[in-house]
Amino acid sequence: MTTAPMTTAPTAAGPVGPPSTTARRLLALGRAEGTLLLRNRTALFTALLLPLLLIGGRRSMLKQQAESNPGLDVDALLINGTIGGILAFVVYYNLTAAYVARRNELVLKRLRTGEARDVEILLGTAVPAVSLALLMSTLVGVGGAAVLGIGMPVNPLLLAAGIVLGIGIMIGLAAVSSAFTKTVESSGITTLPVLLLSQFGSGLLIPLEVMPERIADFCRLLPTTPAFQLIRIGWTGTDGSAAATGFGGSWSTAAPSLATGAVWLGLAAWGAVRYFRWESRR
Repeated sequence: MTTAPMTTAPTAAGPVGPPSTTARRLLALGRAEGTLLLRNRTALFTALLLPLLLIGGRRSMLKQQAESNPGLDVDALLINGTIGGILAFVVYYNLTAAYVARRNELVLKRLRTGEARDVEILLGTAVPAVSLALLMSTLVGVGGAAVLGIGMPVNPLLLAAGIVLGIGIMIGLAAVSSAFTKTVESSGITTLPVLLLSQFGSGLLIPLEVMPERIADFCRLLPTTPAFQLIRIGWTGTDGSAAATGFGGSWSTAAPSLATGAVWLGLAAWGAVRYFRWESRR
């Protein structure tokens, strides 16, 4: 008697999705965080309206300073200060609150059990704030160039370097600040020192060239000053301490800010790795 050969029934395989990559994970995290941002009216107000509402007060202060400093370029400083304010409030402040909220909700702890690496979780959470800051900075820059007639950037590469450097430092500072912030509500207090230093000490409200020399030299060493100075040099070709230069000369003017900014970026990244907390300490 012969027996029929045994056959193995094919197993049903589920649909195979696209491979998980760093870019896909960042986009997924950013999409989820963007949805939460749109639902948070306080965060939206801080991100969209607060930096723009400060333009009037910033312009008044700059005009008063220009009365005793006739060479002050109020319009260029106004645009530079507004972009710096966007980076400070949209990226640093909102991201600090976001890190605290996701940590207290144990979202960050759960994300660490998946495929995403730690740096991807931190950067993915920052995607909506960074995207919004870039969009607002572009609109302010283009609108300012058209309405105020300040001209196009002298060195777009330095301008872009300043914005990227500023975003990187703000993300690192937000991660560090979140470690010392217990609740979302208290983030308005813990972020205040950095926000005040960035506005008053980094040339956004009070240009460095109108400060006493020793104070100005100290302010140039603050964490946010190099990025804001690079944005200004990239746009106007000068940081206020020398005459405006062209594309080539702006690089030599920007060299100290590039070096100082790179050091602060490294320190901010180290601080984020060293102090960031992934879950609440009950």
